[in-house]
Amino acid sequence: MVGLLLLGILLSVLVLLGPGLLSALRIGDGPLLAGSECMVQTPDGEIGLDREEAQLATTAVALRARGAEVPDTPGIDEAVLQRLAEGPSGDAGPSLSCRGSAADDLPEQQLTAAGLTPRAEQVRTAMTVVFGEQSLGGFVPGGVDQGHGADSTHYDGRAIDIFFRPVSEENRRQGWMLAHWLVAHAEDLDIQYVIFDDQFWSAHLPRGRWHDYEAPDPANEILRHLDHVHVDVLRGGAG
Repeated sequence: MVGLLLLGILLSVLVLLGPGLLSALRIGDGPLLAGSECMVQTPDGEIGLDREEAQLATTAVALRARGAEVPDTPGIDEAVLQRLAEGPSGDAGPSLSCRGSAADDLPEQQLTAAGLTPRAEQVRTAMTVVFGEQSLGGFVPGGVDQGHGADSTHYDGRAIDIFFRPVSEENRRQGWMLAHWLVAHAEDLDIQYVIFDDQFWSAHLPRGRWHDYEAPDPANEILRHLDHVHVDVLRGGAG
């Protein structure tokens, strides 16, 4: 009887709130990451992962693509690894999402000799360990002072561009492999934004879903981030 009573109350609430409740449980056309820190969309549905599993899966996929030794991935569904390696059929778009988390107690950092802050240097080093030498840009010794938008994080050494040129399905697949890895490791590396292929992920949006990126010039492949992955780190300090 108690169970039936609770069910009746729940149904009454749903009727009263209607579609507003359901829409509150979703962001755009993508679901909340309800019980999991990360989620991978596979042909058979969504598979939840904790953050360590997401980090292990994205690292294993990247190392396998390089022909390097791959760590064991116990408990991770093979469908997850396959999707992260291949990308969605017909469109190498985002497959992995992770909840955002932006630390608010970090110190502000100055440029190193390479033109990056130590946090951005840490990202570059971590990427190189997993992905090997890459085609990088967006920073120079002494700092970048032109070529980007007025408020670009490139100007204070917090951003790196990783190029996958020319624009092609294979390079798009490789770019998403890196973009997913960055999102999975964002919390550990103090990553703020990842932008690629008309999509962006933000540590400031805790629900973790990718969003459409609106480039200032839709005809420009560079501004749309079709030929490179952009990653930047948190500023720290009062900003």
